[in-house]
Formats: sequence, structure tokens, C-alpha cells
Amino acid sequence: MDLRRSRKIAVGSLLGLAVGALCAAVAAQTAQTTQTTQTTQTAQTAQTAQAMQTAQPTQSPGQTPTERGRYLVRAGDCTSCHTTRSGKPFAGGLALPTPFGVIYSPNITPDPDTGIGKWSKDDFWNAMHRGVDDEGKHLYPAFPYPWFTKLTREDVDAIKDYLATLAPVKQENRAPELMWPLGWRGVMAGWNMLFFHPGTFEPDPGKSAEWNRGAYLVEGAGHCAACHTPKNSLGATRSDAALQGGSAGEHWYAPSLTGDVRNGIGDWSVAEIVEYLKTGSNDKSASAGTMAEVVKNSTQYLTDADLRAIAVYLKDIPASGDAASPEVQTGDTIARGEALYLDNCTGCHMPDGGGVSKVFPPLKRSAVIQSREPGTVLHVVLGGATIASTTAKPSGLTMPGFAEKLNDQEIADVVNYIRNAWGNRGSLVDAGAVADVRKAAAQSPQGNPGKDRAAMLVCRSKGAPASCRDNASAQ
Repeated sequence: MDLRRSRKIAVGSLLGLAVGALCAAVAAQTAQTTQTTQTTQTAQTAQTAQAMQTAQPTQSPGQTPTERGRYLVRAGDCTSCHTTRSGKPFAGGLALPTPFGVIYSPNITPDPDTGIGKWSKDDFWNAMHRGVDDEGKHLYPAFPYPWFTKLTREDVDAIKDYLATLAPVKQENRAPELMWPLGWRGVMAGWNMLFFHPGTFEPDPGKSAEWNRGAYLVEGAGHCAACHTPKNSLGATRSDAALQGGSAGEHWYAPSLTGDVRNGIGDWSVAEIVEYLKTGSNDKSASAGTMAEVVKNSTQYLTDADLRAIAVYLKDIPASGDAASPEVQTGDTIARGEALYLDNCTGCHMPDGGGVSKVFPPLKRSAVIQSREPGTVLHVVLGGATIASTTAKPSGLTMPGFAEKLNDQEIADVVNYIRNAWGNRGSLVDAGAVADVRKAAAQSPQGNPGKDRAAMLVCRSKGAPASCRDNASAQ
């Protein structure tokens, strides 16, 4: 054996001994760290469990799991997506337009063949927590499992208990109509890997019990970010812009829920947020479009304590840091819009844009009016809107639409005016943007409830023939 080879063997032996000693040291340290970690995790688990009891929505004394489930189903606004305008409750079939095609909500009644009657509680938990059905197939995030994953097992089981008490409806589910290759559900495995973070809600020990309860509702059952947060090109919400305003589909825009004063809720008090969620309106705004459905079918039924918790959580969200007002807009479009506003809008919204307190919402300083995307305003001016009819405010006042009275340029002019009058600031829109919203409303598989409601009221005022009553029953 030559000297060079002997040296290599000696060096190799020494390295082997060193590596072995290092591995033994690491193993010993790992064992000690693991024991310490397990002890810490046990303590943290106990603390988390105690915190979760406080963070979960309020529970009435003696409330059964089924009653709890009903409350949570309302908190999650399940009926708005799983019930068509003329269909049976929770039987599904509602078309949900997305940038990638149309998805139809499934039947979640306990029918054993077409609903979820054969699903076990584990199956239901996997759907809510992992985004897979009873056969292990991936669900699409039009079903908000990225938020429902935060619900506790106890709450998910309570929801299943309540759904099991519903009348079963035999109604086949409709297959989605999506662009290739999204019709293959396996694609969602990659989407989940990139954008889905499963796990139940973890309370923030540095925040109050009320704040944590609000966070649990907003981030979990309420899935507010699904609409109020902008999305990337693959349809995932942007974590860097949470609740800073986003698309609610078909050019509807959900405004910012941050502390921005101009286009958020920075100047809303906790009491005003509670009033809006409980009744559908307050002195600063009124619900319209999909938000009117949320109030009507969901938030009006939440306890005052839970509504206040939501408000406390939202008020703690700082301004986005992108709240600089656009330049004041002037020119011919503003002048034309002012004339149109005086002719068509002042009867309700007043010449100064202040509206009538508790009756007609103000346009002045309105976050919706000044949002960076004008889609919601265009929808309301074109098709009209109905404020949510709630137990506290049952009137459900309706604004008529102007789609048939004003052309696209005139709609653009009046919207440009109200977005830039009385101290408001908003970018200009053109006739092309109005045409896009008009087309979306006309082609919407969900129809135009604001326009339909206004037409029904006009019909009733002329003597309420049978056709009006038929239309009313469909609303």
C-alpha cells in the first residue's frame, strides 16, 4: 500500500469518526429539543384550546349542536350560493361566474343520491378543511374552503348536524363549464400547493378575546376576503393586499375594509359597522348587489356581540398605505354629468350628495363611490339596486335603474360627476367601461335582481295584476 493511499485512509477514518461524533451530538441535542418542544407544545395546545373557546362565536346557554350549526350556516351565508332564486333551499344549482368559466353550486341537502346524505362527518370535515369531496376529488375554491379551513372541528360537525335536518331535495348537480384544462379537478392539487394553507384558526394572544372572535368570523365562516381582497391571475387572493378591495364577479367591486378614509371604513365607528351589518344601511352607506344578499341572508342574524367583534377586528386593520387621492377631475364629462345628476338624482340624493339620513344613502364621501374600481357604481346606476330588507329595517328601498333612459356616455358622465363632486375623488370612466358592465348584467346567469325589483314595483303601482304577484314571489 503506497503512502498516499495510507494517508487517504487515515484522513477518511478521522473524518468518519468526526462525522459520527457530530451526528451523535446532533441526535442528543435533537432529542433534548424535541422533549422541550413537546412540553412547550402541550402547554401551547392547552392555551390555544382555551383561547379558541373565547374566540369562537357567541353561544347561547343550552344551545344544541344543531342550533349552533344553523347559526354558523347563517354566519357563512351558505344559502346565498347554494340556493337559486326560484329553487329549493340548499339544493344548489346557482351559477357562479368566474374568469375561468362558470361553476354551479352543489346540492348540500341530505338527499342520499344527489346531496350529501351519505357523507360522514369526516367527509364533511375534509371538504371544509382540505377542499376535497367524499371521494377525495378536489373542490374548486369558488367553494371557500381556503377560509372554512379555519373553522374548528366542533363547529364543522355542528354545521353538518344542522344540514342533516334539512328536507332532502333530489336535484342532480351540474358539471362546471370551465376552460381547458381546469375541468380536470386534479389541476387543483397544484393550485392548493401554491396558494392554500390549511389549518384551524390560531388566536393571537396579544389581542383581546373580542378581537379574536371577530378575526375567527371574518377570516373563517364569513370568508370576507373572498370578495374584499384582490386576486392574482390564477384566482388566488393576494396576501399582501388583504381586505383592500377586490372583485366580486361580473364587474361588481367589493370596497376596501381597511382604515382608508376615502375608499375604506376609516371614518366608520364600531357602532356604524354593527348597524350596517345588522340592518343593511347606516348614515354613511347602504348595501347593494351581493352585499345586500350577505346582510339579508347572513349578518342580520348574528348576535350583537359577534357583530361588535367583527367591527372591532375590522377597525384594527390599518390603512393600506395606498390611499393617496387621485387628482381632481374636471372637463366636459363633469359638466355634463352635473346636469344629468340635477335632472335625475337630486330628488333622493339631494343637490349636495348628502342623501336623506336613514332613508337614501349619501354619495358624498362614500367609499363605494370613490373605490378604485367603479364597477359597483355602474351596476347600480344601470340596473338599480334594493337595500337589504332586514328585521330591523324591513322596507328594502329600491333605486330604479337608468339603463333604458341614459346611454353609455351619459351613464359615464353622471358617474364621473358623483365620483368627483363634493370632495369625492375617483378616476374617470368612459362609455366603453359602461358598455362592458351593461353587457355583463345582461348576460349574467343570475339575472339582474335590482332591475327586476324596480320593474315589479312599477308594475304594482299600476294595479298589481297577477303577473306582478308572480314576479314578486320569485324575488
